[in-house]
Amino acid sequence: MNQIQDDILKTSEGKKSFKNAIISCWLGTAMEYADFALYGLAAATVFSEIFYPEQTPIIALMLSFATFGVGFVARPIGALFFGKMGDKYGRKKVMMITIFLMGIATTLIGFIPSYASIGIFAPLLLVVLRFLQGFGAGAELSGGAIMLGEYAPSKNRGLVSSIIALGSNSGTLIASGIWFLLSFMNKEDFLEWGWRLPFVFSFLIALFALYLRRFVGETPVFAKQLELMQNTREENLKSYTEENKSFWQKTKAFWIMVGLRIGENGPSYLAQGFIVGYVTKVLLLDKQVATTGVLIASILGFLVIPLAGFLSDKFGRRIMYRIFCLLLMIYAIPAFMLLDSKDEIIVISVIVVGMCLASLGIFGVQAAYGVEMFGCKNRYTKMALAKEIGGILSGGTAPLLASFFLSLTGNWHLIAAYFILTAGIGFVTTFFAPETRGRDLNLVEDAI
Repeated sequence: MNQIQDDILKTSEGKKSFKNAIISCWLGTAMEYADFALYGLAAATVFSEIFYPEQTPIIALMLSFATFGVGFVARPIGALFFGKMGDKYGRKKVMMITIFLMGIATTLIGFIPSYASIGIFAPLLLVVLRFLQGFGAGAELSGGAIMLGEYAPSKNRGLVSSIIALGSNSGTLIASGIWFLLSFMNKEDFLEWGWRLPFVFSFLIALFALYLRRFVGETPVFAKQLELMQNTREENLKSYTEENKSFWQKTKAFWIMVGLRIGENGPSYLAQGFIVGYVTKVLLLDKQVATTGVLIASILGFLVIPLAGFLSDKFGRRIMYRIFCLLLMIYAIPAFMLLDSKDEIIVISVIVVGMCLASLGIFGVQAAYGVEMFGCKNRYTKMALAKEIGGILSGGTAPLLASFFLSLTGNWHLIAAYFILTAGIGFVTTFFAPETRGRDLNLVEDAI
């Protein structure tokens, strides 16, 4: 059945649709991660002054990251809502809606008045828009991975699916590059209007991705399922009931995906989110130090991500995922010890290594792994919901918990332990996970 994808890609129409899928999924994920990277950088550097000016620096940092976490609360809700829609009506329709919703929410963040102008309504508006942003993002990443995975030739699925991670890296690169340039502005202009510019103009990416998605056909896997579902209404109703029953009864693959996601997402948001704030607000180094580290890592990501996807095609998803989780566990304690040196070159290097392992390499393996883990009928719902639940249990709360540990103890020891714990959950999960490389995506049952 994998031959279906290969045959479609031999036609001119199939090639064109695949090309549009690649570019639009890349842009959509770039949009999502530019939004979240921008918010993470803004939360770590300026939001505490704009929206929480009456708090102490550490409390303001905690409140900024708490608002950051609101987006992660919304993501599982969006994953369930849009995932079911994607499994029933198609991948394309959902991905048109999610990119539009994310674009509107992100742009409006750039127009929120400061606390000085409208008081408590400023952070409240920020919370509402973060919720809408997360609601759309909950299905965007998984939808893009599924679309690419269901198009890609089975032997190159890891490499092709890793384009989603390249999209996330592009978003991070765009955000960190813009933030790096804005850091040269004088502080007054930056706080007044400079930080707003990348949020306001992010709608351009959304518009272009929306335009391209109009020309993307449904994936070969979903098209095949749609063809098989053209039976009587009674048979469809029976099938729908059985699918929902199996969804809630057969959950082993679902919980394995949650564990794998925790192993990636927790360390990722600690390396990319909290450490940026730690370097700026606690170590009191110039904000350009952290943004330079993020920028360099993002550039290296264009090599690290496809390499990780290629290696997962060659050696398998499970072993590559296990290696990345192990490296993250080894990284945690030395990373914080080196950060405390306050040497700018060392600090930048720590950020770069952490992001290359957590935000880039492991993410490049995860895309194909998640698509192959689930059967075709509930793939979108299960994959999106599992990844977002794993995200809220790790990445969404990681910066906030790390800030709390810091305020509680005044040192990084508990933070490093939490880093090891989340990476360790991913590591242990790989021993229960199946190897899925090259799996037929038309199969109805999950991989385990």
